Amino acid sequence: METVPKPGSNVPPKKDRLQAKKKKPRRYWEQETTGTAAGASPGPPRKRKRNRELRPQKPKKNDTSKKFRISKKPRELKSPGHQRSLSGAQDPFAGPAPVSVEVVQKYCRIDKSKEVPHPKTKTRSRLVAAEAQEEETSVRAARSELLLAEKPGFLEGEDGEDTAKIRQADIVEAVDIASAAKHFDLNLRQFGPYRLNYSSTGRHLAFGGRRGHVAALDWVTKKLMCEINVMEAVRDVRFLHSEALLAVAQNRWLHIYDNQGIELHCVRRCDRVTRLEFLPFHFLLVTASETGFLTYLDVSVGKIVAALNARAGRLSVMTQNPYNAVIHLGHSNGTVSLWSPAMKEPLAKILCHRGGVRAVAVDPTGTHMATSGLDHQLKLFDLRGTFQPLSARTLPQGAGHLAFSQRGLLAAGMGDVVNIWAGQGKASLPSLEQPYLTHRLSGHVHGLQFCPYEDVLGVGHSGGITSMLVPGSAEPNFDGLESNPYRSRKQRQEWEVKALLEKVPAELICLDPRALAEVDVVSLEQAKKERAERLGYDPDATAPFQPKPKQKGRSSTASLVKRKRKVMDQEHRDKVRQSLEQQPQKQEKAKPTRARPSALDRFVR
Repeated sequence: METVPKPGSNVPPKKDRLQAKKKKPRRYWEQETTGTAAGASPGPPRKRKRNRELRPQKPKKNDTSKKFRISKKPRELKSPGHQRSLSGAQDPFAGPAPVSVEVVQKYCRIDKSKEVPHPKTKTRSRLVAAEAQEEETSVRAARSELLLAEKPGFLEGEDGEDTAKIRQADIVEAVDIASAAKHFDLNLRQFGPYRLNYSSTGRHLAFGGRRGHVAALDWVTKKLMCEINVMEAVRDVRFLHSEALLAVAQNRWLHIYDNQGIELHCVRRCDRVTRLEFLPFHFLLVTASETGFLTYLDVSVGKIVAALNARAGRLSVMTQNPYNAVIHLGHSNGTVSLWSPAMKEPLAKILCHRGGVRAVAVDPTGTHMATSGLDHQLKLFDLRGTFQPLSARTLPQGAGHLAFSQRGLLAAGMGDVVNIWAGQGKASLPSLEQPYLTHRLSGHVHGLQFCPYEDVLGVGHSGGITSMLVPGSAEPNFDGLESNPYRSRKQRQEWEVKALLEKVPAELICLDPRALAEVDVVSLEQAKKERAERLGYDPDATAPFQPKPKQKGRSSTASLVKRKRKVMDQEHRDKVRQSLEQQPQKQEKAKPTRARPSALDRFVR
C-alpha cells in the first residue's frame, strides 16, 4: 500500500540546513574545540544557562523557621594569562612589564638599613605604608625610563687615540648641523675680560665685561634680548629664578635688571660685591664682598636674611653646593669654609692648600669638591662627612677657575688653556691622570660654566665669549615641569607661582638635608625635662603596676606583693636584655690549640 508523502517532508530539517550552508572561515584568534561538530564553523560561543538556585529569604519577625547559613568562600582569581579579550585572543604579554632591580634601586629614597627600635603599633603601620608607597613610586619611575628618548653621548678615540688631541674644529665637522651651530666665538676685546652665566633652563646666556658691557641673549637662536653699558666696572653677573631678571655686581652696589635692560633695583646694602650666587629653591641671592661680608638677599620679598662676617679678608672665591645649598668660600690662608644663613659661624673649615685658594667647585650630587691653590695643586675632596682629599695633581700653571658639569666632568681654566677631565659616569670621581679634552683660547680665562642640558661649555676670557662642544657633559633629558627650555611666557609665570609656594625657608639650610626628617632626640629629652620641672611631675611617665582584686580569697596581701614583684622582675629582665643588645659584642680570644692538654692551661686567661 503506497502512502502519500506528507507535505513538506522533502524539506531538510533546520539543523541540516545550517550544515548545508557554506563554511565560515575561522579567524586566527579562534581555536578549534572538541565540542564543535565536524564541518561546522565554530561561531560565537553559546550562552550557558544559569543555575537558578533558590535564594534564602529573610525570615519574618513571626517566622520561627531555621535561618539559612551562606558560606562565604573566597573567590578564586584567575591568572592574567588565562584572560581573553572579546575576540577570544590571548594576551602574549600578560601582567605588568618587568623592571630590573638595579634601576628600581636607583630611584629608591628610603634607607631600609636604619630600623626604628621598638616602634609602636601605629608607628609601625605608618612606616610600612610609607615604605610600600615609596617602593611603588620607585617602580613607576623606573618603568618610565622607557620614555626617555635621549641617551648621553661620549667622545671615544679610534685605536687608542688620545681624545685630548681632538680639536674643536674636528668635533664640529663630525656632528650634525644643529650641534655644530652651538659652537661659536664672540670677539669682544674692547670690553673684556668677561664673566658669564647660563639660565636654569640652559636656553639663555648673560655675560658682563670688566669695562661695563652687559648683554643677555638666547644663545640657541642667537636672538639678542638686551645689551647695555653701565659705565662702571662689572665684577659678576647672575640670572635669578628665571631669565626675566638679571643681577649685576657693579663697582659700588648691586643692581637688578630685567630682560629689556631696564634697571629695577639698586641694593645699596650690598656694596663692593665681587661674586654672586643664586639658590633657586630658597630664592636667595648670595653676595661676597671685598669687606669680608657674606650677604643673603631674599629676592621674593626684597629683604636681607643674613649678613655674616667671615673674618677672612677679601672674598673673591665662592661657589654653592647644589645638593644642600651650602656656600663654600675660599680664603687666602688655604682653607675653605662652609656657611649657612642659620648660623653665624662656619659649619666646617677644611685646610686644602699650603697657599691661597684660587677656585672652588662642587659637583651636582654634593659628594665631591674640587679646589685649586697658589701651590699649583688641583685636589678633589670627599664631602660626605670625612672632608678628606681623594686625589691630587700638580698642574704646570695653577687653575684659576673650576666648573663641574651635570654628569661629573671637571673643567679647569689655566691661563689661556681649558682642560676637561672625565670619570666613569655620573656621580663618579673624575680621573686626573689624563685630560678628556683640551682647548686653547685667544685670551686668559676669567669664567667657566657648563650649560645645563646641553653638551656645551661656556668660557669667558679677555677676548670675548667662547662656546665649546663637550660631548657627554650634560643630562640628555630634562624635566618639563621643572626646567623647560621651550616654555612660553604663560608657562613661565605659572612656574614662578608654583616655585614661590614651594619655597624652602633659609633656616633649613644645613650640611645634611636628610637630618631634617629625623627626630632631634636631645632637644626632645630637654623639652620633656623642662615640662616635668614646670608641672612638678612627669605626665608621660607610666603609672606603677596595680594588680586587680580577685575574688574567693585570692586578693590577700601576700598574693598582691607576689604579683607586683613578678611584674617588676619581668621589667628588669627586659631592660637588662636591651642593654646587652646595645653593647658591642666582645670578641673572645682564640686559645692556642695544642696536641695534648697541659696542667698549666688553667692559668691561661
